[in-house]
Amino acid sequence: MEIDYSKYPMPHRFRHHTTPNAYFPVDELKVVPKSYPPLYESIDWKEHYADGKQPRYLDVGCAKGKFLLDYSELIPEENILGIELRVAPVDWLRGVIEGEKLPNVSVLWYSVVNGLNFIEDNSIKKVFYLFPDPWSKKKHLKRRALNEKMLDEYDRVFRDDGELYLATDLLDVHEDQKELIDNHPKFEYEEIATDDKWGLPVTNKEMFCRKENIKFYRMICRKKQ
Repeated sequence: MEIDYSKYPMPHRFRHHTTPNAYFPVDELKVVPKSYPPLYESIDWKEHYADGKQPRYLDVGCAKGKFLLDYSELIPEENILGIELRVAPVDWLRGVIEGEKLPNVSVLWYSVVNGLNFIEDNSIKKVFYLFPDPWSKKKHLKRRALNEKMLDEYDRVFRDDGELYLATDLLDVHEDQKELIDNHPKFEYEEIATDDKWGLPVTNKEMFCRKENIKFYRMICRKKQ
């Protein structure tokens, strides 16, 4: 998507991480900090999309939104929702979306580990979880947003042909995700080695990996039939 980003100056810097508490479900916290993202039981999609319909695509951890905006251009008749833990990128992205009058893309400041109660059952076509914060230290693994509970939630919101796209530049994360899916009764995965089979716009992180010749790993998860 061609956007003149000079019209939307970014803050001097985005913090890579937010408060560690935001990576945990609110019901696991003894004290909920004021900076914790808001919770949603339902959402009025008329406030987000020109057609007032709910999204069929989710970009979890959309960050600065390059992939989110590029993909929205590929699905002009359907809606995509970006979900991001940090408020600064969300505020900036909202400015871009509103300034460019993009009808089918929106972004939500939210911690996805609290579930997707605002998404209807059997409604989502694709979820993208691309190059997330790896939390590679053993003591930090519980902060990862892909776990058994989230796979259960994706099983609920996915249509029968729903797909979960995963990408990371860390082999340990890739192997852990494969093990997680192998142990889940509802999902199976396919590792993707070629761009034509992947068929998605390039994220900022993927651009960096290609430039620096850093290996990355991709797979598509689907419901078992």
